[in-house]
Amino acid sequence: MKYKDRLEKLIVEKDGLITTKQVEESRIPRYFLTLLMRNGKLERVARGVYLTPDAFDDEMYRLQARNNRIIFSHETALYLHGLTDRDPLELSVTVPRGYNATNLRKEGIRVYTVKKEFFQMGIIELKTIYGRPVKAYNLERTICDIVRNRNNMDIAILNDAIKRYIDYQGRNIPQLLRYAKKLNVQKIIRKYMEILL
Repeated sequence: MKYKDRLEKLIVEKDGLITTKQVEESRIPRYFLTLLMRNGKLERVARGVYLTPDAFDDEMYRLQARNNRIIFSHETALYLHGLTDRDPLELSVTVPRGYNATNLRKEGIRVYTVKKEFFQMGIIELKTIYGRPVKAYNLERTICDIVRNRNNMDIAILNDAIKRYIDYQGRNIPQLLRYAKKLNVQKIIRKYMEILL
């Protein structure tokens, strides 16, 4: 199969949004991205991210494609999990301490930092509203994160998210308490559990 055909097939597989990294991993020369752009079949929407004219621009997927170390967290993770009905006004991500997040902050992204030993804890893959995969924290880690940041967020969102978590069939209270202990919010989480359970 020719490179151009392979690239077009890959673009279809990725629902019209493709990254330079995906093209390189498929061993297709970058030149063919340029060729499709010249022919109007692709548009560069960000550094290393390309979109077909008929595809939806998925901001979350695009952001993570450009910054593969970020993990969606806090209010954004609540939204991805369905624990809030409010679209996040700004995307929230977590990065390991020492990561240079200056460009993310300039773009209006809310950036949280954690110790490197806690960064990987609870990472899962979720789907954006366009069905594309992104990395986010699981429910239990997300609940711990919003409780840790409770003084800087809307209390109504916090309370509603915890109530929805308690009603959620797939909740894992033992895991929640393990994460709470590691993240030093065990007492506060236990108080919420005593009130709501």
